[in-house]
Amino acid sequence: MLSEQEILDEVMVVTRRSYPPLPDLRVIERPGWLQIITPSIKTGGLNEVLFSALDEHEADTIIDAAVAEYRALGVKFRWSVGPGSAPADLGARLERRGLEASWGRGMARSTAAPAVDDPAISIAEVDAASVAAFSDVMARGWEVDAAVALELNARILATHGRQRMFLASYRGEPAATASYVAFDRSAYLIGGVVLPQHRGRGLYRALVLARLRHACARGIALATSHAREATSAPILERMGFETVCRYPRYFG
Repeated sequence: MLSEQEILDEVMVVTRRSYPPLPDLRVIERPGWLQIITPSIKTGGLNEVLFSALDEHEADTIIDAAVAEYRALGVKFRWSVGPGSAPADLGARLERRGLEASWGRGMARSTAAPAVDDPAISIAEVDAASVAAFSDVMARGWEVDAAVALELNARILATHGRQRMFLASYRGEPAATASYVAFDRSAYLIGGVVLPQHRGRGLYRALVLARLRHACARGIALATSHAREATSAPILERMGFETVCRYPRYFG
């Protein structure tokens, strides 16, 4: 059984390594710093300062350089300010540069879970035959470019063995998508989205249950998630996830 500190590490530290090995994804890592830059992804995701513990006298220079590089590339990006981030006023410094805060929760629970009990909902793990349908639903749900989504997901399917993708259908119609990234001791749930016309039918919950059971069957006992406080966090809380920490993410 994991200690509270070990669970916090699984939620907030281990998950920093969930990015896939894309050809143009660049990782910048040094003591107190982890950042990813992916020029081909313009509309969100895979462009992020994942961790920053900066000296207060050098922080402004480093922040300006990172923000300027993302903006020069024309990509949307985010900056996570989780436990251990520094300086203490890092969030305020980011806001002064025009980044907007959104609060999230690091959450966790056991992967032991019941099966999906709605016969109208079917869920399948994505393979080469279904990756196009998965990408189409994901692109419409997140309002991103469908061709870029298909290229990204096809590469993940071929090269990123830790990430498992799932497509949910409602009465046979593709309706929702989600993934998880498998680590040694935890499964990191990511990317759940339901098309607007199918919301309120239990698809988000069903995809959570399906991923929990899939991970549990493979010997992973802990599920983690980073949930938006205003949207998915309350749903996960009702499903037994506990909040490990609250933290802001800043979007630019």
